[in-house]
Amino acid sequence: MRIDIMTLFPEMCESVLSSSIIGRARENGYVEINCHNIRDFTEDKHNRVDDSPYGGGMGMIMQTQPIASCFEHICEETGEKPYLVYMSPQGNVLTQAKVREFSQMKNLVLLCGHYEGVDERVIEELVDEEISIGDYVLTGGELPALVLADSVSRMIPGVLSDNECFEDESHYSGLLEHPQYTRPFEWRGRKVPEILLSGHHANIEKWRHEKALERTFHKRPDMIEKADLSKKDKEYIEKLKKE
Repeated sequence: MRIDIMTLFPEMCESVLSSSIIGRARENGYVEINCHNIRDFTEDKHNRVDDSPYGGGMGMIMQTQPIASCFEHICEETGEKPYLVYMSPQGNVLTQAKVREFSQMKNLVLLCGHYEGVDERVIEELVDEEISIGDYVLTGGELPALVLADSVSRMIPGVLSDNECFEDESHYSGLLEHPQYTRPFEWRGRKVPEILLSGHHANIEKWRHEKALERTFHKRPDMIEKADLSKKDKEYIEKLKKE
């Protein structure tokens, strides 16, 4: 998979995406991530990429030409029009389901806005979807783009050591993840649940699933309402409601 990030601060993105698991995935060729400086594509002799808004108001607006030229450059490299996502607080909030959808794409481009955003005509002409990482505003789209790139990249086969690394995690199955423990067995009077040392894998999996249901019920009841629950799951939830 190829991910391209259109930004005014490529060095900021590179410093994060060149580290840890994603950095190794890039080195090993599991995912290609390119960071493009929008400023490199401006035709303005003063290297400007923004201007004041029509109608007045505070702040500056990113101009159409540099963004469009940058995107057209990516299209030439890929030989097609990639799916363009604008990282925007006005977009739909990123979910694990959306991450899975993005991870199936061949080419994905992320546009990072700055200042007061981008000229609306860019959104109308080029953008396929707007995505937000939460109902709050940041100084730019780089952090949201990094969140999306990381969450998508780790879903690509080979990036993590095993699919179970993400299939058992919070949100992947519609539930929060079960509690996890490691050595020592006892810490400050708190012991690891005995069942995890039993070696009985079926019972352990049953315990983990029930704990996932329990944790989701208490912490994120909104997720329980949307989860695809079996008859036994629903019976267990009803039991929790009575406790």
